[in-house]
Amino acid sequence: MKAFACYHPAVLMLYFVAVLAIAMFCWHPVLLALSLAGSALFYFTLAPARVFLRESAFLALLAVAVTAANPLFSHGGATPLFFINGNAVTLEAIRYGLALSVMLAGVVLWFRAYGLVMNTDKFLYLFGRALPALSLVLSMAMRFIPLFRRQMKRVGDTQRAMGLYREESLPDRARFGMRVFSAMVTWALENAVETADSMKARGYGLAGRSHFSLFTFSGYDAVMLAAIAVLTGVFAAGAAAGGADFSYYPRTVQLSLSAASLAVYAAFGALCFLPAFIEIKEKIKWTYFKSKI
Repeated sequence: MKAFACYHPAVLMLYFVAVLAIAMFCWHPVLLALSLAGSALFYFTLAPARVFLRESAFLALLAVAVTAANPLFSHGGATPLFFINGNAVTLEAIRYGLALSVMLAGVVLWFRAYGLVMNTDKFLYLFGRALPALSLVLSMAMRFIPLFRRQMKRVGDTQRAMGLYREESLPDRARFGMRVFSAMVTWALENAVETADSMKARGYGLAGRSHFSLFTFSGYDAVMLAAIAVLTGVFAAGAAAGGADFSYYPRTVQLSLSAASLAVYAAFGALCFLPAFIEIKEKIKWTYFKSKI
C-alpha cells in the first residue's frame, strides 16, 4: 500500500504540478539537486529495487551523454578548457550540461512516481466531468504503454511456444518482430474501439449522468493541502526576492546564501522530500505493528 497515494486526487495533482513546475523551470543547481534527490528517494520507496536500479542505470547513462554533448554544441562561456576543431569547450558549457542532465533525471523520476501514484480512476475523477473526452483519451494513453508491453510479451511467448520463432539469423528475428508488431497494432485498435463502445454504452460524458466515487476529502487532505500551499508560497516569495536566480553564462555565478535563497532551498527541499518522508514513516509504522503480532 502506498501511503502518499491515499491522499485525495486533487491534493496529489496539485503537489505534482507544484513540484514539476519548479523542477522544470528553475535552473538553480541547488534546486535541481534537491529535485533529483527527492524524486529518487520517493521513487525508491514506491518501485521494486530491480526496477529502481534499472531506471537509475538508464538515467546515469543519459546524464553522461547530455553532459558530454552540450559542450560540443554550445561554445559559450568565459572559461575555455580546450579546443576541438577550433571550437572551444568551456567550463560553463559543461556545468550547464550537467545541470540539464540533473533536471532531466529528476523530472523523469517525478513522472515515474506520478504514474505509480495517480492511476486512471483518480485522473477520471478529477477531469471526467469537465473534460470527459480529453480525460478519457489521456487516461487511456497513460495506461496504454504498460498494457502494450505486457501484451507484447504474451504474444511473443505464444509465438515461441507455437514454434514460429527461430534465433538462427537476423532475418528470422526481424520476421518474428514484424509478426508480433502486426498483431499488437490490431490488438491496440480493437482494444481502443471496445473501450470507447463500453464507455458510450455506460453513458460516459452525457449531461445529467450520475457519478460515483470512493474519494472523500478528509482532514488529512486539508493538512497536506495546507502544507503544499505554505511551502509553495514560501518558495514563490523567496524566488520573487531573487533567491532562485542563477546564471551559467557567460560566467557561472556563485551560490547565494542570502535569506531569500535559504528560504527557497528550505521550502523546495521540504516539498521534494515530503512524500518520501510519508512513505518511510508509514513503512516504519507497519514494520513496528507487524513485530507486535
